[in-house]
Amino acid sequence: MRRLLLAAGAALLVLGAAGGVWALRHRPLDVPVAREERDVPVRVFGLGTIEAQIASRIGFEVAGTLAEVLVDHGDRVPAGTVLARLAPAAQQARVARAEAGVQNAEAQQGRVAAAHDRAAAMAQQKRATAQRRRELASRGTTSQEAAELAETEAVAAAADLAVARADLALARAGLAEAQAGLLAERTALAKHILTAPFDAQVVARLREPGAALSPGEAVFSLVDPRTLWALAHVDEGRAGAIREGQPAEVRLRSLPGEVFPGRVVRIGLESDRVTEERRIYVRCLRCPPQPILGEQVQVEVETGRLPAARLVPELAVEGFDGASGRVWVIEDGRLRQREVRFVARTLDARLALDPAVPATLPVAARVLPGFREGRAARPAP
Repeated sequence: MRRLLLAAGAALLVLGAAGGVWALRHRPLDVPVAREERDVPVRVFGLGTIEAQIASRIGFEVAGTLAEVLVDHGDRVPAGTVLARLAPAAQQARVARAEAGVQNAEAQQGRVAAAHDRAAAMAQQKRATAQRRRELASRGTTSQEAAELAETEAVAAAADLAVARADLALARAGLAEAQAGLLAERTALAKHILTAPFDAQVVARLREPGAALSPGEAVFSLVDPRTLWALAHVDEGRAGAIREGQPAEVRLRSLPGEVFPGRVVRIGLESDRVTEERRIYVRCLRCPPQPILGEQVQVEVETGRLPAARLVPELAVEGFDGASGRVWVIEDGRLRQREVRFVARTLDARLALDPAVPATLPVAARVLPGFREGRAARPAP
């Protein structure tokens, strides 16, 4: 009798456990579903740095020894401000030598010009003499031989005049060459002074007085502080909706609690082939008091706003390919998987359902344990 009671109790326990398991597996699930939200911002996130559109590392175009450095790190300098000078003594000597060369060429030209004038006068005299001798010879007053001699002397004088003209042209060319050389030496002397090419801020002072410099060696690093912007790198898969002129928010790593409004001013035309990112340039509308070049920033670009949307977390979507995926829906009180399209992705990784999806069709906002095709379900309160 006792054995029968124990067997009956065990059977009841088994039946009760089986009934509980059946109830857990088949009772309707309370499923959180996507609700409609209003005025949903769609933003794209990117990491980047503070850069300057106009930035230059400048130095002297000629070699020399640095004699003076007149500005320092952090100084703001208007265009044309003298920044540094090279020791000018050697170049000043070259200028003096070029000036002497010009004076010598001018004197040479004067001497040759005088010789030219003399040759011209002699040629004119000889032509006149030859003309008179021909007339006298035609009347028989003088001999034919004297007339021919005068003709020969006139031809010789004309040749001397031609030589004098050539010498004068050569002297003029020599003077022009000397003047060009003087201009070149004076230009080189002027290049011993380094000036600011634009209204700038000195970011770095790279050389000190006494340093021997090669042509083009950088002495200062300058930026135009009015051209600072944030260069953000945005994933290609998220960058398609970004347009110039869209509003943006910039957060500096050194000022995490502040948000600086900005606007997209340039979109790079070439993506990085390794990281598959696009370069987005954002100019701030209200800039930090002292931005630091190269500082890391976070950029959020608002690509649009949805007047109304049902948002599904990306974790609740299977096979999402950037435009569509499979979600769980409740149809006739049962769970079903359906392929749907999405029109946008928010910054918190939620996907906006296509308005073509019926508003009366509940879409699961979270995948719960026990989800399977045909399982009884109902929207959670």
